[in-house]
Amino acid sequence: MSKLIIGLTGGIGSGKTTITNYFEAFGIDIIDADIIAREVVAVNSPALKEIALHFGDDYIQADGLLNRALLRSRIFSNEADKQWLNNLLHPLIRTNIIKQTEEAISHYCILVAPLLIENNLLAMVNRVLVIDVSESTQIARTMTRDNSSLQEVKAILASQTSRDKRLGVADDVIKNDTTDLEEVKKLVMSLDKKYLTLTKMV
Repeated sequence: MSKLIIGLTGGIGSGKTTITNYFEAFGIDIIDADIIAREVVAVNSPALKEIALHFGDDYIQADGLLNRALLRSRIFSNEADKQWLNNLLHPLIRTNIIKQTEEAISHYCILVAPLLIENNLLAMVNRVLVIDVSESTQIARTMTRDNSSLQEVKAILASQTSRDKRLGVADDVIKNDTTDLEEVKKLVMSLDKKYLTLTKMV
């Protein structure tokens, strides 16, 4: 890897988007794993056709888009189906991530991946930046943002890697329980300077 790639991750409700937007405002190229995951199953894409063949046409909506809710409920209750889908999509997502990091023109780039650890993407980055908040903050923010119930948010938290495990692989951490956005921006500015210095060593 000749370019410095920072893997940015954090649990639900940690404020990854806010942090990412600051880096982007500083002119840093952002590669978003979630956006890539949606792009590989776009209307008429080969992957979407494979999904329809495997699961049935019910999984494609009238507008040609993937029926995400139906697919999600199917793979949550069937490990073999989940494995099949991962085997189809993960190589495509990885290929696109590599392509976008190679095309990035900023001094370093950020790979935003909520499931950086779970999806074994650690080998694709030079450093890991964890956006860390308390579980109570995660729950409060997600319930407010998504209008979700406490039970739904706790189920999502349980499906993600633990906070301790995330912090265990972190090279850098932004504590983001605060509501003071100026304070958060200063933390990002400080890391931006650090990463720019590190680019000279890659």
